[in-house]
Amino acid sequence: MIPLRDIIPSRTVPVVTTAIIIVNALVFLFEISLPDAQLRLLFRQFGLVPVAFPSPALLTSMFLHGGWLHVIGNMWCLWIFGDNVEDRMGHARFLVFYLLCGALAGIGQVVVQPASHVPTVGASGAIAGVMGAYLVLYPRSRILTLIPIFIFIRLVYLPAAFFIGLWFAIQLLSTFLGGGGGGVAFAAHVGGFVAGYLLVKLGRITPAWRARRHGW
Repeated sequence: MIPLRDIIPSRTVPVVTTAIIIVNALVFLFEISLPDAQLRLLFRQFGLVPVAFPSPALLTSMFLHGGWLHVIGNMWCLWIFGDNVEDRMGHARFLVFYLLCGALAGIGQVVVQPASHVPTVGASGAIAGVMGAYLVLYPRSRILTLIPIFIFIRLVYLPAAFFIGLWFAIQLLSTFLGGGGGGVAFAAHVGGFVAGYLLVKLGRITPAWRARRHGW
């Protein structure tokens, strides 16, 4: 399932979401300009290596990506879900929330694979946190989704709770079955999602005045 857009219009300009996407794009362009040896060194220095934890790479790793599909997929999902969550939280709160979810996602990966020497990179954990927040804040939203069925393509509106819930179930199952096989940090996805969900559900991170102003 490939999400295309949601049905919730943003009432403010998503400046933080846009800035995060731009920064990730610029960093990735820098990555692909490097020779392979220097790129591996960059990942080793600024990616999250579980066996070397604790490390400032909890933050820097979420701005590195391993390939075109990796960065495009992550930034596309951030654009779909991030603008609405930023709209609801406010710009400064959203930035702190995003970075915190990314850091907690990294810790989740370290807990599952503490002895790993493989650098973990990518914004997936932070974006998973944004999806967790979206589920709490917009449970009745719908997601326009592209579903390829063999040679056919269908476009359907899926309830956000179903789309995000199914995505999370796949990440959770993959974590228990493989822990991070295939180069995918599933535990980071689970950790980021749970962090984002709980921060909003239990922490009341959304200002009451903003909710009243927008009629939520």
